[in-house]
Amino acid sequence: MKDEDLAVWSAVEMRQAIGNKEVSPVEVLEACIARIAAVNPYVNAMAACCLARARVEAKEAEAAVLRGEPLGLLHGLPVGVKDLEPTEGLLTTYGSPLFRGNIPAADGAVPRALRREGGIVVCKTNVPEYGAGANTRNDVWGATGNPFAPELICGGSSGGSAVALATDMLPVCSGSDTGGSLRIPAAYCGVVGYRPSPGLVPVERRSLGWTPISVSGPMGRTVGDTALQMAALAGFDTADPLSAPVDGHAFLGLQPADLGGLRVAYTEDFGSPNAPVSEVDHGIREAFREKIAAMRHLFRCCDEIHPAFTQADRCFDVVRAAGFVAQHAQAYERDPGSLGPNTRFNYELGASMTLADHVNAHVAQTELFRAFQAIYHDYDVILTPATSVSPFPWTQLAMMEINGKPLENYYRWLSLTYVVTLATNPAFSLPCGRDHKNMPFGMQVVGGFRQDSHLFGIALALESAWSRIDGLGRPRPEIRDLTDRPAPDFKSMVSAPPEPALAGL
Repeated sequence: MKDEDLAVWSAVEMRQAIGNKEVSPVEVLEACIARIAAVNPYVNAMAACCLARARVEAKEAEAAVLRGEPLGLLHGLPVGVKDLEPTEGLLTTYGSPLFRGNIPAADGAVPRALRREGGIVVCKTNVPEYGAGANTRNDVWGATGNPFAPELICGGSSGGSAVALATDMLPVCSGSDTGGSLRIPAAYCGVVGYRPSPGLVPVERRSLGWTPISVSGPMGRTVGDTALQMAALAGFDTADPLSAPVDGHAFLGLQPADLGGLRVAYTEDFGSPNAPVSEVDHGIREAFREKIAAMRHLFRCCDEIHPAFTQADRCFDVVRAAGFVAQHAQAYERDPGSLGPNTRFNYELGASMTLADHVNAHVAQTELFRAFQAIYHDYDVILTPATSVSPFPWTQLAMMEINGKPLENYYRWLSLTYVVTLATNPAFSLPCGRDHKNMPFGMQVVGGFRQDSHLFGIALALESAWSRIDGLGRPRPEIRDLTDRPAPDFKSMVSAPPEPALAGL
């Protein structure tokens, strides 16, 4: 097997081959580095990299295999870490010029868990500033392009991770999710993104530790790859007050669910027929209906529902903005102009709110939670589109209009995912063919409250069944087409970029 072929193997295949001494961690790493050098200039998914250190660690991983030592779940696998996660000795910018020179002294919870299981951190992956928004662009590293059309957005905030997976640059990449930051880039790039139940994956960088809307979680090319990373990440950590003792190995060896017994509910917009909660592009609605029609025969029942969660928008505004106030008060008070427009908007929105606003939002979230869980009395899973629009140019900061209707703020187009965030249910974005513009279509698959393992079984079954139905399988970008044309100027908005992300290649 040639080195260049290794990069396209799944994480599960790579790990099995390393454990069986069929390939070396050194060979896998070099294949990924070669892939990054060839592809990254055309998508700009990577932030800072530590290739020399990774090569040393790959040799150490190879030696451990040859000595017959016990191996971690991710032993020898090259890893990308989202640039919102502190990484020991490796530049961590959060996509903000304020942190151009920030080199943490210690790993955060996610990279610490990935390294503990033998993962080899190779690069940070690009994000919007502080993760604010679903367009992965910032004033430090520039924009990240979609691997299917690099002039379009890849989603966010875990956009760099999604692109690195879709283009086979890395087999394992981390993500995080507040309003859809795992699910939306996965949907736009044809990979799997998983928002776990709060507390399953410890998060220590959340300033409001008792607020469950922000989680960290896995991404992968397949559900199996995602489960492997989930097994490595899940656990207990006293830094996160929501974390609880859990055995991550419960996510290994899961069996596909029996789709023939599955009770499926679906909704286009979480609203009633004449009052949508989420504004959804007409083309996305039609693509979603076609996909439901193509798969409904798989299930015991497949019924449309109209939950009408009309309180979701204001509730999310308040709960989300509180976190930005907690995190960015000092920077804003020192110099509001040091924050980008999205971050500044969130801070100012939160700072203008009253105690009554916060109380009302939490009351509304509790009511939404209870109404959401009542759906699972009659159904096992809910299907929705993962995104309300097809990817748009990344030169446009956000989507501000759908179907000719102006949107209230820069993140209203994310409401299909943030309704689920407020409910706190676990949710996948699974690749499900293409949309009306021939771009990847992500299906949001929402499980029952705290039913993560069960939802993985459902996702495994859906992934397998969809692969056999025309128009529902995972789309793959054409790398040759991507690299045969000039790359966009991804750094047009960057005045003084850091050292080249791939220095040392």
